[in-house]
Amino acid sequence: MGNEAIAWGLLREGVSFVTSYPGTPASEILEAVMRFNEEYQLGIFAQWSINEKVAFELALAHSWLGGRSAVSMKQVGLNVALDPLMSAAYTGVKGGLLVISADDPGPYSSQTEQDSRFLAMFAKIPVFDPSSPKEAMEMIKEALELSERYRIPVMLRPTSWVCHARQGIVLEEELKSNPKILSLDKDPFHWAALPRRRYILHKELNEKLRSIQKENAFRKIVSKRAKKAVVSSGFPFALLMDVLKSLNLEDSLDIYKVDRPFPLSLSLSEELSSYEEILVLEETYPVIELQIPYREKTRGRLDGTVPSEGELRPENILEALHILLGDLIFEKKNPLKEGAPPRLCPGCPHRAAFWAIKKAFPQGFFPSDIGCYTLGLEMEAVDAFLCMGAGVSLAEGFYLALKNAAQKIPPICSTVGDSTFFHACIPALIDAVNKKAAFVLVILDNATTAMTGGQPTPSNPLKDLRKVEMEKVIKGCGVEFVKVVDPFDFFEMERSLKEAYAFCQEKEIPAVVISRSPCPLYKKVPPKRKLHFKKENCRGCMICVLESKCPALQEGEDKPIINWNLCRSCGLCAFICPDGALEVVEV
Repeated sequence: MGNEAIAWGLLREGVSFVTSYPGTPASEILEAVMRFNEEYQLGIFAQWSINEKVAFELALAHSWLGGRSAVSMKQVGLNVALDPLMSAAYTGVKGGLLVISADDPGPYSSQTEQDSRFLAMFAKIPVFDPSSPKEAMEMIKEALELSERYRIPVMLRPTSWVCHARQGIVLEEELKSNPKILSLDKDPFHWAALPRRRYILHKELNEKLRSIQKENAFRKIVSKRAKKAVVSSGFPFALLMDVLKSLNLEDSLDIYKVDRPFPLSLSLSEELSSYEEILVLEETYPVIELQIPYREKTRGRLDGTVPSEGELRPENILEALHILLGDLIFEKKNPLKEGAPPRLCPGCPHRAAFWAIKKAFPQGFFPSDIGCYTLGLEMEAVDAFLCMGAGVSLAEGFYLALKNAAQKIPPICSTVGDSTFFHACIPALIDAVNKKAAFVLVILDNATTAMTGGQPTPSNPLKDLRKVEMEKVIKGCGVEFVKVVDPFDFFEMERSLKEAYAFCQEKEIPAVVISRSPCPLYKKVPPKRKLHFKKENCRGCMICVLESKCPALQEGEDKPIINWNLCRSCGLCAFICPDGALEVVEV
C-alpha cells in the first residue's frame, strides 16, 4: 500500500521519530511505521499524539536536536497544525523534518477537499507531489536532504489514490537501526526569536526559497518538440499517461512532470515560454498554474478548462485535451450522483445513543462533530457539524446566541467522540462552563478512534502508555454533572439524558453524559444477547427498519428481512418494535 511504502521510505532514510493523529487517508502511515519498527527492532519513537498540533511540535523538537523526524496527518489535520507549521518555517530545522499531509480530493472521507500544497505555499515551505506509492517512497530521500540542506521543513503530499493504491515494489535491503546522537545545542536566535527578529528570519526564509527555485524538480517525460505542452503532478500525471497511451496522443504534446510544485523551478518557467499553449493538470487547487507567468496561454482550473472542484478523472482529462487539441469530441459526463447514504455499522453503540437522544429531546437541536457519529445524520439526530471539536463550540454558540436574542431555546444536545473530545473539545468545554451555556454534551466513548481504523485514545491507550481518565478531565473543566451510561440500557440512557438536561437548566452549565460501550469492530467481546424474530407477531409496519436505520434490517414485501450475517443482536430494533415481534434474550 502507498502508506506502507511511505513508512518504509521514512525508516530507510533514517527517520527515528514519527508522530501522527489518525485521519483517512493518512492513518496507515504510522501504523506501518510501528509494525516495521517492531519487526526489525529499530528502536525508534513512533506514537499517536492527542492532535496534529502536538504531533507536529513533538517532531519539530526532535528535529531541533539534530534527528530526522516525520509527522503525518490528513489535509484537515494540517489546519490544526498550521500554527506551529507557520512558525517552524521561520525558525527552521536542524535534522530533516518531513510533514506528510495526505489529501482527499473528492472528497471521500473529509469535510473539505482542500489542497495542502496551498498551505505549503502559505507557510513558504517546499512540497513534493508523488504520483504513485513507489514515487512517494523515493521522494522521501530527496525531501529530507532538501530539508537538511536548507534547514527548512518540507512537505510530502500524497493523495487518497497514492496512499491507498497498491504497487509491487522491490525492497533492495532490509531496514537497519541507525541511531543518531542527539545534541541539545541552544539556538535562541532561531528557536526563541522575538517579533522583530522574525523579520530577519522571514528574510532568511525568502532567500532559501529563491535558492530552492534554482534547483530543478521536474522531468520532461515526452519530448516531441510540439507546439503545445501539458504540465502535471501527483496522481493526475498517472491518469494523464494512461489517457494519452489509450488514444495514441503521445506525439501531439510535450509532457512535463513536476515533482516539487512549490516553489516551481525557474528553469521550467523558462522552458514553457516557447509553447503556444500550456495545459496544467493537478489536484485540487491551481498551485502550479498560479506560478506559471504566461497567463494568456495557460489553461487549467483558472479558466475552466479543468473543473474547479473534485478529483480529476479520465473523462476530465479527455475533455481538457479536447479543448487543447481541438480535434477530438468527447461526451460530457454527468456529475457523480449521490448513492445511498452511509450508515452506522450493525451493533454500533452510537445508534442506541442517538435513538435515546431523539426520544429524550423530540424538539431538540443536535450539533455534532467529525467521526462515526456524523452518521447520526441519517437518524435525524445530527443537525450541524463543522470540524474537530466544533460540536461543543457550536452548542455553546447556539445557546448563547438565542439567549442574547431573548428567544426560546430548545434542548441542545451535542455529540462528540472520545478521541475527538481529547483532540479539540477540552478548551471549548471550559469556555462553555465559563460562559454558563446550558446544554447537554454526550461523549460517545467506544474505546477507540473507530472511523480511521481503530487507533488508541488517551483513555484507552496502548499497553505501555498511561491512561488518562476522561471523567477526571471533564470535572477538571468545571463540569459538575458527569454520568457514565451503557447506551444499550435504553431506559437508563433516556432517563440520564433528561436528568442531565434538568441539571443544566437549573445550574446554567453544561452537563455531560458519557455513552460508553466498545466498538464491536475493534473490541471483540462475547455476545450478551441473541435476537429472535417472532414472525407471527409481525404486522409489517417496518418501524424497526425505518427508525433504526440498521444495515442488518431491510424492508420486505410484508415483513422486515433480517440479515443474520450482519446482525449483532444489539436489541435496538426489539426495543423499537411496537408489537413484540423482535425479542432479545440474554445468553
